[in-house]
Amino acid sequence: MQRWREIGVYLAYFGLPAALAFGVMAAGFSTWFAAGGQRVELRARIPEAGGWSPGAVTVRAGQPVTFRLIADDMAHGFAIGQMTDAAVALPPGEARELTVTFTRPGKYLFYCTRPCSAAHWRMRGTIEVVGGAPAAPGDAPLYVRLGLDLDAARAPAPVPSERPSASRGAALSLELPERYLTPGLYQASSPAEVWSALRAEPAAQSLTEQETWDAVAWLWARQTTPAALAEGRRLYAEHCADCHGEQGAGDGPLAESLTHNDHAAQAEFGAHTVAPTNFTDPAHMLAAPPAVLHGKLLRGGMGTGMPYWGPIFTDAQLWALTDYLWTFQFEYEPLKTGGGDEPEKDATQ
Repeated sequence: MQRWREIGVYLAYFGLPAALAFGVMAAGFSTWFAAGGQRVELRARIPEAGGWSPGAVTVRAGQPVTFRLIADDMAHGFAIGQMTDAAVALPPGEARELTVTFTRPGKYLFYCTRPCSAAHWRMRGTIEVVGGAPAAPGDAPLYVRLGLDLDAARAPAPVPSERPSASRGAALSLELPERYLTPGLYQASSPAEVWSALRAEPAAQSLTEQETWDAVAWLWARQTTPAALAEGRRLYAEHCADCHGEQGAGDGPLAESLTHNDHAAQAEFGAHTVAPTNFTDPAHMLAAPPAVLHGKLLRGGMGTGMPYWGPIFTDAQLWALTDYLWTFQFEYEPLKTGGGDEPEKDATQ
């Protein structure tokens, strides 16, 4: 009997704390709750060594959550997609903290902002936010609403004799129907389609083929702003140039391995890969509606090695990057871009 009493005392003193500790471990070491909020520890390594640890966490909406961030192997960066907080630089071995309050439930994506390896784009993880009022369902992506097939083969576009100039197009002083000036036509139509439509307009009957291309460049320039192009240039340099090249010719540092679909590329990108798009190729680019470029940025390349950016960039950033891609085809300077206020990117206009 004495023996059983001793066992009972032992369980009372040690069994319950041990069970509680086991429960905490089962819930995950990465998240713990403190007065006034939640705390999450995330550790970063290059993707080949595991990337973020843990790769997925759960927090509650409406409560502050403090992320304790540590880079274990080299310098990294941390940001949460579609949020305005500045990226946090992570020197190796030094802890940094960022406190965020998620107001809506749903899944958020966090990622590394500093190129750290050829597989840098794979340094992503998810934050599941629970509780709070459910988010309203969003609209279908624009390319879906427009009925555009992102993967459809498109006939090569006619090629201009020289790079189209928005300034020369503006100097033509064309009086065109209002539909040519709307974001809806810009998003849903390729430059080649608009070029063909302009050729049939009475106001453009006297134009040469090259002058008509200049008019297209002018119409495209009206749909963006200097601020949007600057943002697009920044995003391109940070996230696209490694594959597509600084000048958009598909010749970035990673292009060769992607083009040859070698084992390293498949391992790094987790998929069959193809050569990065050459944005300076007019036959290809002038055949693509802007909504298709926007959709591919949003969705990714589906088995080509092209990452998806929808959970990371805001819609305004996706359009800024889409607008910037056209600077590899059209000469916008020194023309002042935009037709007044910054245009709303909504094809229903």
